[in-house]
Amino acid sequence: MNTRTRFFLGLILSVALTQALISMGASETRKAELKSLSDRLKYQEGRIDLQNGLATINLTDSFRYVDPAGAETILTGIWGNPAMDRKTLGMIVPAGFDPFDAKSWCVIVGFEEDGYVKDDDAGKINYTSLLKEMQESARAANAERVKNGYPSVELVGWATPPRYDKTTHKFYWAKELKFGDSPGENTLNYNLRFLGRRGILVLNAVSSMPQFSDIEKASPEILSMVDFNAGHRYADYTPGSDKLATYGLAALVAGGIAAKTGLLKGLFLAVLALKKFLIIGVIACAGFIKKFFGGRGTPSAS
Repeated sequence: MNTRTRFFLGLILSVALTQALISMGASETRKAELKSLSDRLKYQEGRIDLQNGLATINLTDSFRYVDPAGAETILTGIWGNPAMDRKTLGMIVPAGFDPFDAKSWCVIVGFEEDGYVKDDDAGKINYTSLLKEMQESARAANAERVKNGYPSVELVGWATPPRYDKTTHKFYWAKELKFGDSPGENTLNYNLRFLGRRGILVLNAVSSMPQFSDIEKASPEILSMVDFNAGHRYADYTPGSDKLATYGLAALVAGGIAAKTGLLKGLFLAVLALKKFLIIGVIACAGFIKKFFGGRGTPSAS
């Protein structure tokens, strides 16, 4: 299992544990520490510059931005995830976001400098067939996953089938996932991608399935808020000079940053950003966290 996958699997569990500990009476000292971290967060409004002019977020009144340091505070300090060795570009959150609210959701922003992704296969992809291949790939990887102490993963299906706008070069889709045999809520994996000259803006919604309708409703607004700046846009690509990505749109949906080795090598989890509350009881959750990270060192994103 790659380090990025482990990080986001841990995110599901650590947030659930944080919520459960708070609701079941964590120590007053720990509660004070978490509140202090939350109180220091700065929520920005208006125009946000990303990575020294790479892209811009023009926030509407419905959203706020948390810078990379604040995003790390939420992910690591409050939700208890291991530190990532690759920093995010921050986080987009709904106005009124509360990191301790089980109904909260956010969108983590990142950039993959993999080169220019050709979209000439946009109208040729059979997403029904692609889904079946991805499901088979997930099932095939489960034996090894369980053997190594991790829960099995079932790709239930599309929560939202892939949609690509060839004019704006913006792409989004959502998957419904089930981890292990837990009777609790399934997990939502909502992906938004912005194709650019030298790579992809990667936006991943961190949420559980009950927030699906909220994110689905907000997606058009989020897509309209974010864009590459002049010089970094898809149309600015210079053939023969700029780097060309080794994968296309189908591999992007499948999670194939490593598509040059084959579309579906069990990598569809590689770009997850997930949060799932109360998937199991707090004792079981704490036990799994220990099992997940114990003796394995600190995972980081790849």
